[in-house]
Amino acid sequence: MAIWTISRQFGSGIREIRYEIAAALHYTYADKKIIMNEIRERGGKWEKWANEFDQSTPTTWEKYDWSFKGFGALLQSILLRHALQDNVILAGRGSNFLLEDIPHAYRVRFVAPMEQRIERIAQWESVDTKKALSIAKKTDRERAGFVSALYGRDMNDPGSYDAVFDTGAIPHEKIVVIVKEALSDKDKLKTDRAQNILKMRAIAARVKAGLTIDTKLYVPTLEVDCTETELLVRGIVHNSGQYTRIEVAARELAGDIPVKIELRFRS
Repeated sequence: MAIWTISRQFGSGIREIRYEIAAALHYTYADKKIIMNEIRERGGKWEKWANEFDQSTPTTWEKYDWSFKGFGALLQSILLRHALQDNVILAGRGSNFLLEDIPHAYRVRFVAPMEQRIERIAQWESVDTKKALSIAKKTDRERAGFVSALYGRDMNDPGSYDAVFDTGAIPHEKIVVIVKEALSDKDKLKTDRAQNILKMRAIAARVKAGLTIDTKLYVPTLEVDCTETELLVRGIVHNSGQYTRIEVAARELAGDIPVKIELRFRS
């Protein structure tokens, strides 16, 4: 089936919608728990940094620090790896941007009137309405800042999604029907070529994550892009020794995928 990415305002009340659709279509959910468990397997301080950075606005210093760059690369690699599986829901974190131009990805944003969000948050968090409003505004601000830092994009831009649903204006039952039908239509676009594009994007993300978190290969400016047939590693290195280490590591991480190296020496 198609991939379903969900971006939501906290308190938009989509839990039942997601559960109903996931149960009907046998979808799994790559949520925070799954993501954190996979990052934990990396050991070191990655779990700690993941808990600090996940869906929070980094400071200017943190945005350019190795720890945030490493977490971002790991997160994107994990999300894309899950996207390769059938019947999967990706929980926010800019996954709609990662899957841009993937024809069988259905990228959805859920919003709701602030009054309804406050009511839900107050009930969930056992707080008064004033505190609930504060939580809603802070969560909106932190999530938007996180996505902006990681992708340089505005998560509130409706043009970044295939559909935006206002749960305060559209009945639950109607949203379920629309999403199920849209996923069925998107599934018809899941061609071998589309899957290969997604596969190459996932491999590029895996290589970037591996290079980024390797303390022996620290490169402040590193990008790993892909075509439909090869990977392209770009960055700035200090010397020929660092160049060789990155090249060897990139080819090892890429497996049998051709890798083109375009590293430049710092002048």
